[in-house]
Parts: sequence; structure tokens; C-alpha cells
Amino acid sequence: PTGDSSMVLRAQEEIIEMKDVFSVKLKRRRFVGQKKGGTLLGITIFKCLHKEENKLTDCAIHLNNLSEDHCHSWFRHLKDILNGFQNRPKSLKVFVNPSSHKREASHVYYEKVAPLFKLADIKTDVTVTEYEGHALSVLKECELQAFDGVVCVGGDGSVSEVAHGLLLKAQIDAGKDTDYIPTPVKAPVPLGVIPAGTANILAHTLYGIKHAVTATLHIVMGHIQPVDVCTFSTPSKLLRFGFSAMFGFGARTLALAEKHRWMPSNQRKDFAFIKTLADLKPEECELSFLPVHIPQEDSCENDRKKKEKIKRKGSKDQWHKIQGHFLNVSIMAIPCLCSMAPRGLAPNTRLNNGSMALIVVQNTSRTEFIKHLKRYASIKNQFNFPFVETYTVQEVKVQPRLKSGFDAKENTYLNAASAEGNYPWNIDGDLMKEASEVHVRVHPQLINLYGVNTDDLECSQATCNCI
Repeated sequence: PTGDSSMVLRAQEEIIEMKDVFSVKLKRRRFVGQKKGGTLLGITIFKCLHKEENKLTDCAIHLNNLSEDHCHSWFRHLKDILNGFQNRPKSLKVFVNPSSHKREASHVYYEKVAPLFKLADIKTDVTVTEYEGHALSVLKECELQAFDGVVCVGGDGSVSEVAHGLLLKAQIDAGKDTDYIPTPVKAPVPLGVIPAGTANILAHTLYGIKHAVTATLHIVMGHIQPVDVCTFSTPSKLLRFGFSAMFGFGARTLALAEKHRWMPSNQRKDFAFIKTLADLKPEECELSFLPVHIPQEDSCENDRKKKEKIKRKGSKDQWHKIQGHFLNVSIMAIPCLCSMAPRGLAPNTRLNNGSMALIVVQNTSRTEFIKHLKRYASIKNQFNFPFVETYTVQEVKVQPRLKSGFDAKENTYLNAASAEGNYPWNIDGDLMKEASEVHVRVHPQLINLYGVNTDDLECSQATCNCI
């Protein structure tokens, strides 16, 4: 430290761990408008600071020294140490969806994210998407070996498209038949998620918070988490890769919201939710699933499982079928945390334990269904209702039944029903319209995402009154 002697005496020694440092720069005094040269004052170290509520921020520590030799020597040695850390990206392919949420993604990227990437000496190749499917088409042609990672700035739909494109590109490069992929290959580079959407479920699940700077610093620091991915397929082709899906109420709500894109984001979401609730009706379908047994882990996990009703039947290799009228069916490979569900939409699964949560809400009264929905916003068990069943599974087949009562597989008027959106699917916040049988498989640790494992957050007493 510099300054008068009294300040020096009061200063306390501070230890900086190099694993928390992400950049070092030479510090110079420059005149207004001067871009090069200037009087050397020392070096500045940029550190990732852990704050409360899972938030990360950056801070600068100035080390003063007027010696050119000393400063350059420190600068070189510190840079060598930083270059030795694994997983820290040097080059990133970035997708920005300017239409996400309140059209704030471009502002979020250029004001909050890009400066940190520049500070960390990360080169970026930015594509601002212009239409749905733009990122997918770019990724199919992209030479991914030129990058250390891919970043998406947007909402859950945008992230889903980029993740699907990244994995599809991996299958194409591996020479796989993209219509049928029983054993897909892993994505070649990690995916980073910068939240700029409405729900930001994936960002909440990875970081425990919707905060662009926190997300950026996890990418800069190279915090990598392997994550399970699902394939959604019809009997004839692969629909897409994804992390979670809803059929029934959750999908119909999204379908109605998509029809009213002209409305402001929050109004559109609230309108669709209330209107779908008012017109609440069950879907008739048959569910086939292959159960899997997950061993219990830590004490927090044991306490949680004692409180929740988790039904596991039969042996590992035996398919089970349930048929009936269901208000909502959720299939989730990750916990799906968000502001409206602080414990997660599927708290009985993990980021990478090789299983999916199948949550089935059978037909019930509107009043009881609302009680179930309200539970998501509290710390109470949202599954503790007689009409809600949960299963831990590795595969699921969903077979909707046409209202006429004919078998959906045999009915030739199936495609017309699909085109009218009679059987929409909500896959990671993206609307897909499929009426035929959908087969969902989980593939363990198929992709690496920048982030941390937020399992510890389950023990927290977070509450929310959004619903």
C-alpha cells in the first residue's frame, strides 16, 4: 500500500488465491484520449469475489510499483499461472437473441458480459440471431474446434435451441444417423448460459440465481458441470435434444402465450396462465416408463426423500404402463429451479445422476390443481396430493389419444390434429407440436455446462410468493 505512514500501519495483510484471479493488467496513468503508453504505476489484479445468495462479482486489486522490470516480471509470471488453469476459455462462439423477454439480451451482453470477456482476454465471435432456428443453422456449419466453448445470451427457448444445435452438430461430425440416435456422442465443447429471458430455468439451476455477471464469471473461471440430456423422438425421427418437457397444462399455457406474442412479455405469460386454468381440461393418453433406482446420497437428500412421495415399482428392466386422463405430465432430467419454484420443478432429480423425474398430475378439480401449483412457490412438498404421482425413470413413452377414441397410431387424421396444435409439447420453454408417440430417453452427462452443482441449495429455506 502507498500513502501516509498511519494508513500503512492500519493496513492488514491480504492473501489472494490465484484460483480466484481471472486477469492481470499493467496499470498506467494516461491523459484523456491517450490509448497507448503512459506512466507505469504498477499492476492490477482482477479477482472473482463470492458474495451472498450465490452471487459472484469482480473486484480490482491495485499493486503499486514504479519499476518497469518489477512490473513486467510480475505480469509475466502471473499470466503464466493463469494460463495454467484448465477449462478457462480463450475463444468463445456467442449467440445473442435480441428478441428474448423485454428485448434486453443485446444490452445485457454488450454492457455486462462483453467487458468481462475482454478483461479476461477471451476472443469472441458474436452472432445476433435474426429468426427462430438461426443459431441452429449457424451451428450446423460452424467449425467448433476453433472455439473453447459456446455461449447463449437469451431465455430458455434460445438456450434449448443452441444446446440442441451443439449436440446435433456433434452427431453429424461423428457420422451418426440424425433420425435415430440411441447412443449419442457428447458435445465437443461446453455451453455457457447468460440469463436474459423470462423464466431462465437453466440459469437458475446452474447458478442458483438470475444474474448475468455471475453467469459470465462462471464461464470466465471455467467452472464446468457435466449435465444429463434427454432425446425426444417419434417412432420415425429425432425431434430434438433437451433437458425438460411438459405435456398438458404446461404445454397448452406456452402454446397460448405464443399465439399472443404481440402482448408484453409478463402480460402474455399471466394471460396464458389464467386462460388455460379457466379452460382446464385433461389429456387422455397412455404413459409407458422404465423405472430406475437411485441410491440415496447425503443427509439433506435423505431428509428430502423421506418427505416426498416417490413411487418406484418393479425391476429395472420392466416397463410399466399407466393410462388415463392427465392434467399435466412433466419429464425432467434436471431439477429446474426458477423464481416461481425455489426448490425446483423436479427437486427429486439431479443435474447428472442419469435419471429423469416423471411427474404425473391426474384429473382433479380446478381448486385442487391450483393448490398443487401454489405449493411450487413454497418449501412445502408440491407432490403430496392424492392425484400427483412421481417416478424416477430412464425412459418414457407418451401416447396421446385422439378425442374420437381411435388409436393415435392407426388414425390417418393424426397429422391434421398435430398441425392444429391439439397436442403441444413444451420442451425447455420451446413449443413443439407433436401428436404421435413421443419417446424420451435420458443420456448421462451428454453435455458440459459452465456452472456449479446447486444441490446444496435444496437445504436452504428459500420462499417465493410469485403464484
